[in-house]
Amino acid sequence: MVFIFYVYILKCSDNTLYTGYTNDIERRVAVHNQGKASKYTRGRLPVEVVYYEECNTKSDALKREIEIKKLTKAEKLRLIHLS
Repeated sequence: MVFIFYVYILKCSDNTLYTGYTNDIERRVAVHNQGKASKYTRGRLPVEVVYYEECNTKSDALKREIEIKKLTKAEKLRLIHLS
């Protein structure tokens, strides 16, 4: 079985951004919106996907997640609007 991994950015109800990775983006967002995926997003529901990238390996997704998390909010917003 071949998996595609995703790095994603969520927009929270308080207009903050959350970055994560998964191999099933629809399921992961649903779990976020159930308040079960992240302590950070639990208090900022609902969340919506505003950006995602596909990665071939879990390692690539984790590396990209770290890169995105290091960006400022303004840089993340530029990334979102360029997609």
